[in-house]
Amino acid sequence: MTHTSTATSAAFPLTIHPHWHAAAEAKGFGILQRVKDRYHLLLSCHTCRRTHASKIFVLMNSQPQCPHCIEARWRDDATAAGLEWAGRDPEDRHYAHYIAPCGHNLRRQFEMVKRAAEGVCDVRCELCQQHKEQEEASAQGWELIGPDPNRNQNYRLYQHQACGHVQRIARANMQTGRFACGQCGEDWPAAPSYLYAMQFRLASGLRLVKLGFSRNPDSRLRHQLLKHRDLDAKILKTVPMATGQLALQAEKRLHAKLQAGFSDQVAPPELYSDALRVRSEVYFADTAQVIFAMLDAIEAEEDS
Repeated sequence: MTHTSTATSAAFPLTIHPHWHAAAEAKGFGILQRVKDRYHLLLSCHTCRRTHASKIFVLMNSQPQCPHCIEARWRDDATAAGLEWAGRDPEDRHYAHYIAPCGHNLRRQFEMVKRAAEGVCDVRCELCQQHKEQEEASAQGWELIGPDPNRNQNYRLYQHQACGHVQRIARANMQTGRFACGQCGEDWPAAPSYLYAMQFRLASGLRLVKLGFSRNPDSRLRHQLLKHRDLDAKILKTVPMATGQLALQAEKRLHAKLQAGFSDQVAPPELYSDALRVRSEVYFADTAQVIFAMLDAIEAEEDS
């Protein structure tokens, strides 16, 4: 009687050689079995205890990478960057999808999120950023149209709501209001302005006052004068002037009087150079009442 076996041989060898085991253990893996074809092994990661298929050539000639551990690091980076992991991008192996705190889905490179997790850069939502920039423009009476046609990252294209004029404006200037419409705006000599007195309390406790003029004293204080935003600073008094030219002339007269009559009250620049972006026209706090009196006199003249 002839015996016929129904067993079939494997489509690829099942032998796992001892030196393969040794290489896998040295690299943080165990070998479970051969899979797929004669070129692949099923490895078990000693770190996460999960499995993945790896080529024998990779095991023997380089360091296998556990895809589960890699994804765990991506998830950790997302959390550290303030994002929620939403999965890999199926179209590009260098990208993944993340959920921002605002709820919007962001597509970002792994390396960019890693840098954000390390504090090197920030991850921002384009939709929320556009909304923020539109609010900045609206506060100044403008409408955000889009990116700069000249591709300067610091500029945007805006339209003036009052006259319809379209203009390139630096975003920093839009935030501070330090610009004019190229069609209907006034240059600073003709535009209304203010004389101002400001006070600064330095880290040492020393108080200083500054006399000056600006079309926008608050913007001048917050965005131009201070080197550090946490410096104790405030506007003590402002006097509206009909034009910037008149404000400049009045300011020069006042400084001349102060420097002639109170030269010992002029603060040396080395006292405040670490805190303020100016090198002159700053006085010790004892001159504050003198400056107030001068400004009151000018205000009375303007009102008469």
